[in-house]
Amino acid sequence: MDTRQWRDTIAAAQDGDRRALDELVEGWLPLVYNIVGRALNGHADVDDVVQETMLRAVDNLGSLRDPDSFRSWLVAIAMRQIRDRARRRPPAPLDEPAAREATDFAELTVLRLQLEGQRREVAEAVRWLDDEDRQLLSLWWLEVAGELTRRELAAAVGISRQHAAVRVQRMKERLETSRGIVRALHGACPDLRELTARWNGRPDSVWRKRLARHLRGCGYCGDTRESVVPAERLLVGIALVPVPVGFTLSLALGGKTAAAATVASVSWSAKVLSALTQPVVAATAGATIVAGGAYLVTQTPDAPAPRVAVSPTAASTHRPPQVPDPPSASPSTSPSVSPTPTKTVLYGSVVDTVDRAPDPDTPPAALPHRPESGISSTGGAHAVMNHRGDSVTLTGKGYVLLRWQISPQYRAGSLVMPAWTGLEGKLFHVASGGGRRMDDPVSATDTTATGMGNSTVGYAVLPAGTQQMWQNEYFYVDGSVTLTVNERGADYGLSVFPSSWDAVEKDITTGPDQGLTRYGLVRDTGRDDTPVPQYVTRSTPADPAAVGQRSRV
Repeated sequence: MDTRQWRDTIAAAQDGDRRALDELVEGWLPLVYNIVGRALNGHADVDDVVQETMLRAVDNLGSLRDPDSFRSWLVAIAMRQIRDRARRRPPAPLDEPAAREATDFAELTVLRLQLEGQRREVAEAVRWLDDEDRQLLSLWWLEVAGELTRRELAAAVGISRQHAAVRVQRMKERLETSRGIVRALHGACPDLRELTARWNGRPDSVWRKRLARHLRGCGYCGDTRESVVPAERLLVGIALVPVPVGFTLSLALGGKTAAAATVASVSWSAKVLSALTQPVVAATAGATIVAGGAYLVTQTPDAPAPRVAVSPTAASTHRPPQVPDPPSASPSTSPSVSPTPTKTVLYGSVVDTVDRAPDPDTPPAALPHRPESGISSTGGAHAVMNHRGDSVTLTGKGYVLLRWQISPQYRAGSLVMPAWTGLEGKLFHVASGGGRRMDDPVSATDTTATGMGNSTVGYAVLPAGTQQMWQNEYFYVDGSVTLTVNERGADYGLSVFPSSWDAVEKDITTGPDQGLTRYGLVRDTGRDDTPVPQYVTRSTPADPAAVGQRSRV
């Protein structure tokens, strides 16, 4: 944001122009929100600190002599409010309910900017920084994104540019360490899983040091398959995180004027403010006026999501004629399901038998070699999906690797499986690998520990009729399909890689004699009848989690 473009607006606001003041508040609110949100990582105090920053800026706008210095002046006010908040309220551990309800700014950054790959990794690594580093990063992030200058960064922190360079370099080193931790936690290192078995899932400096020591001595976690791009190159030109829907800013200015900004981009001019003071209008708009109209609070009601009918899953090719279709889900728990199509759909059927683990030392059957012309992915060569609603669309003809990472140390319980939706063409489950099933033991010291959890932290529990997944699951796509994470119960992540027949073959034929738990398993029969062990539909429902499962189990 170039202050020079705002010179006239700033001058008009200083002269008492209410419309200019509203425009100024609305235009610069996102910058302040990003600085405060990232510095506090979405703590419950973010709204209060943003509010206090904007209030002080507007209240002291008349003291600003040079409009061109407005940005650095505003940023300095924001940093003072952040530091004042830290002095007034020393950080205390949140209880578990509060921790779950707090808005994680790293997650907001990922979701609202749709970050993938290493950009997403940087955003998630911020959680591992200490408060002081996070405050500095909130400015440095905007510097490399082109929103601030180094001079403004140094001024906001209250140090020289030379000292700022030293502090930024140290912060970047800790950020890179944190990126390595994020990368490792998305991996499948059994030693790391054992190390984190007693971790509560909340990043802190103690666990950062423990995990960093593990990374330095672990060949598995240190084996980076793709080049690591420096964070500053990843953040160049990245947008500001939009202010969330429902965020409200209220300013009281000694009875002279009032300004409020919401993400609906409404400027509350004098005319709007006057209208809202009328009782009928105020009630309709959900607004409360106090202190003679000098203080305005708007409320954005949460509209319930519409209930929409979704198409049923494809009929299973393995269902015997004498077995009736299972009843549809209760209307009280899921959307209605349209009638079952009369034509049997051959491809993309749902698995309807729970398989047992094969003998660990039994090599897999021969893997049929299907035609490959390549798979394109909206998530790139390595899409990492950790949150409900994350999705990736795969298009082309070839093999795809889906790697499971279940994290019961964060949250155990029932597992809501991912959904394959919008299928156009064919989708087959061809093989399972990764050296182990997710219910195989993973610890030499804890006999209860598997990839699904342990007796201390709890287990991820599959829905009835669902096939047990392996660490690596391989699929063959001929057409287009979207995979969506539906996480609601147990915490899990999915990594999705376009792959090849050679890679699948190498994975599944690597066995216990080479350090793995078991050989892989071939599921492809060579015929077009191999089912998919998750939900699947040819439509694109509003909520992929509502795709009904069809199984005779």
